Amino acid sequence: MEKVLVTGGCGFIGSHLVDKLIENGYDVIVLDNLDKQVHPDGIPEYINLKARYIFEDIRKKQELRKIIKEVDYIFHFAAKVGVGQSQYQIEEYVDVNIRGTANLLDVLVNTKNKVKKLIIASSMSIYGEGLYKCKKCGDVKPELRNFEEKKIDDWEPKCPFCNNEIVPCPTPETLPLKSNSIYAISKKEQEEMSLLIGKTYKIPVVSLRFFNVYGPRQTLSNPYTGVCAIFLSRIKNNNPPVIFEDGLQTRDFIWIEDVVDACILSMKKEEADYEIFNVGSGKATSILEIANLLIKLFGKDIKPEITYKFRKGDIRHCYADINKIRNKLGFEPKTTLEEGLKKLITWAKEVKAEDKFEKAHRELKKKGLV
Repeated sequence: MEKVLVTGGCGFIGSHLVDKLIENGYDVIVLDNLDKQVHPDGIPEYINLKARYIFEDIRKKQELRKIIKEVDYIFHFAAKVGVGQSQYQIEEYVDVNIRGTANLLDVLVNTKNKVKKLIIASSMSIYGEGLYKCKKCGDVKPELRNFEEKKIDDWEPKCPFCNNEIVPCPTPETLPLKSNSIYAISKKEQEEMSLLIGKTYKIPVVSLRFFNVYGPRQTLSNPYTGVCAIFLSRIKNNNPPVIFEDGLQTRDFIWIEDVVDACILSMKKEEADYEIFNVGSGKATSILEIANLLIKLFGKDIKPEITYKFRKGDIRHCYADINKIRNKLGFEPKTTLEEGLKKLITWAKEVKAEDKFEKAHRELKKKGLV
């Protein structure tokens, strides 16, 4: 039986992947430090008891050296997550995400092992703004926005060449990267380090650039998690979802089980080796639409609170071009947004959700990020 190591395997995406790997007949080892922000109650009740768990930090080499001798495949999902928080917990994010990955790679190349492939979790955040089209200049990538004035009449970025209006398009893997947070920079470094070492030592590496993943097990009491979970925490506590700008900024939302399918395909298919793939739905949805859908499906009499305020580093539009993963690996998202959100709400109604948004927002304001 082949063995798979999943770092961060108690987390949102990692735990769903662990379940699927076990279902597919793999022997799974999980390395996770049970970060208090993600796991405030310690070991989560959903962990799969058929896996072997090692509760240790990715920054400690001793345990990694032992595990790596046993495994055939590695999914490296252990990371500190949260864009806004990364802008003031700089050392922590760099230490966990970059040094943690460096540790794993160091052990991989300096310890005798039989590892066949390393799959790493990258992020859409490394793009900064997505791809746009200008009628005059063609495909363009605008600069990150920086609003200094108090009143903002137009939130949309402009063409960097002619300053005309531009329209968002699906973002391909070839788009130049312009990371806009310490978190994004750390994910970019994880990707580049892993692919470099993989090519140098002929260890197949795959980088999966996850877009906005949503689904059960996303910690509703963590105010630095995905927007669906943050909104749900507010709605469940009868508080309005708070939306920055005008709410018409768009993102690409993808259901957790579709993401896990992409992970399994990346592990099994040789066509994935040394490649970078977007993992998204390929569809753009506005943040306001997400908030309204969640309120409607939850059956609450609440309206979103639109602040018309800018959060430093936020992008306007980015959604995935998924042609590469579709053509090379045969990946196709199966769950529509409304189907996924219905399932998410069914789960959310049964779990604890402590609304910590206000506290996190005050922290961002204190640091001058809002």
